[in-house]
Amino acid sequence: MKVIVDYGLGNLKSLQTALEGQGIETLISKDPGVILEAEVIFLPGVGAFRDAITSLAADGLDEVVREKSRAGAYVVGICLGMQLLYDRSYENGVYEGLGLIPGEIVKLREMPKIPHMGWNDLTVAREDPLTRYLTTGDYVYFVHSYYARSGGEEIVAWTGYGEKIPAIVRRGNTIGFQFHPEKSGAVGAALLKALGEMIS
Repeated sequence: MKVIVDYGLGNLKSLQTALEGQGIETLISKDPGVILEAEVIFLPGVGAFRDAITSLAADGLDEVVREKSRAGAYVVGICLGMQLLYDRSYENGVYEGLGLIPGEIVKLREMPKIPHMGWNDLTVAREDPLTRYLTTGDYVYFVHSYYARSGGEEIVAWTGYGEKIPAIVRRGNTIGFQFHPEKSGAVGAALLKALGEMIS
């Protein structure tokens, strides 16, 4: 079973539709019992880190996700959901994340436009099943003001926006996309296709 976690922050239906377009059938749920049965957990998200992690914790879903990760389930974070995978965030304070990937979430440096919103190209950093259908130079759609800062071992692909920003990350069965695959046209569909083949 594959579950999209409903914790009140995310475009759940559009993600579900995009996944179904690649043959990935999902349920949308905030029931801990349902999520505990999942082999793949999707964490979408838009908005602020504090609101997201607080909402997850209010229903005990932060511990459910950690438990499932320890048990070997895939955890896939998208946009804000990817940021939740890291140790902590400095967005409007200091907030602890899920701790599935070492690192922290910090604000983008001053650029002509913050948030980083729109299409930007990817640079593939290493071979991975996730990049099976991707090529350096492919464009995807971003909306964010904060990014992951870490040792970088988890980076599969990155983009440049004043600095090197992790765009696709993977640490074992923990996967993150800083951009929105469901809004990234053919490239996003190709990425979800590769993901589907990996988690099937």
